[in-house]
Amino acid sequence: MPANRPTDAATPAEHRGHRPREARSPGSRTLRRTLTAAVVLPLLAFAATSCGYGSQAKDDTQNVAKGKPIDDLSEVKVGYFPNLTHGTALVGLEKGILQKELGGTQITPSTFNAGPAEIEALVSKSIDIGFIGPSPAINGYTKSAGKGLRIISGAASGGVKLVVNPDKIQSKDDVKGKTIATPQLGNTQDVAFLNWVSEQGWKVDAQSGKGDVSVVRTDNKIMPDAYKSGSFDGAWVPEPTASKLVDEGAKVLLDEKDLWPDEQFVNANIVVSQSFLKAHPKVVEAFLRGTVKTNAWIAENPDAAKAAANDRLARDSGKALPAKVIDPAWKSIEFTDDPLAATLDAQAQHAVKAGLLKRPDLGGIYDLELLNQVLQDESQPGVHDSGLGTD
Repeated sequence: MPANRPTDAATPAEHRGHRPREARSPGSRTLRRTLTAAVVLPLLAFAATSCGYGSQAKDDTQNVAKGKPIDDLSEVKVGYFPNLTHGTALVGLEKGILQKELGGTQITPSTFNAGPAEIEALVSKSIDIGFIGPSPAINGYTKSAGKGLRIISGAASGGVKLVVNPDKIQSKDDVKGKTIATPQLGNTQDVAFLNWVSEQGWKVDAQSGKGDVSVVRTDNKIMPDAYKSGSFDGAWVPEPTASKLVDEGAKVLLDEKDLWPDEQFVNANIVVSQSFLKAHPKVVEAFLRGTVKTNAWIAENPDAAKAAANDRLARDSGKALPAKVIDPAWKSIEFTDDPLAATLDAQAQHAVKAGLLKRPDLGGIYDLELLNQVLQDESQPGVHDSGLGTD
């Protein structure tokens, strides 16, 4: 395996996830038992967004409850980002696929701009289910001592790139000595970049961002303007930010998927409050049936799905993405039910190596039983938890 690939990730066959949940490897169990629960959360102080626990997503005719409520529950509160990596939520809401499976249980959606705020909303019961990246999920789980949430499905893989100013950086070696932006200290992309830097043999202090490469943490929203002003020489960022920077003249130097076996790594999961999962498993199962059907529809109708996602973005944020941005961005994201559990475990270990996280015990972070039941009902192969599921 090349030096820049995670050595602790699963094999390509394992990443596709056709091993049942019970089939856990002894190595995974051993790793689980050796990890401790202490966590450092430098990035994830649970600060709410300016809109409290999130912004209420705008109502639309595709998301009106019809029929009998499931479990006599009138409402399920769902959080997501108005971001392409949360395309399952965007498309599922816009096309009414999620609401159809919930019947008379009304989906109340809320949008968030940052993972910590969404995790806080989940813990405080302001939302019940959420689409979220791996780093906030890991931190939310460990901060609650394994009692706050479960990952119940995957959502997206890929869609992360290192884009650079071609006048300053022509090769990977040129990155040394330059200033590179990431979205947030300790977020998923920040951890990935710090790990990549380490594998080049370069040194960077994770907290200050100073070293052989200067790392500046910059909100995705302001990155295009910051790039135009010359504030940084490149950025390790998710879509559509990467394509927005390319539209400003940047070039793609590296696609993160090329660093992973089978070109897959988790970029978004679906999480649920443990208390909600225990109280309303039928509602959670119906929601997962909706996400599985949404992902299948996306795969069968890529252009229509892209348009639906953009319509939802316009509804939520007031502005759709231009074709020159959404077209390349959409192509780089894979929407998947598989949580790609081994890659989440690898990302946690990368955060530990960077000094951003003390070794967490991720045992029990996954509960894929309902998802695998839905997949079986849909005649699709099951997925596995890489030894990190509930017993």
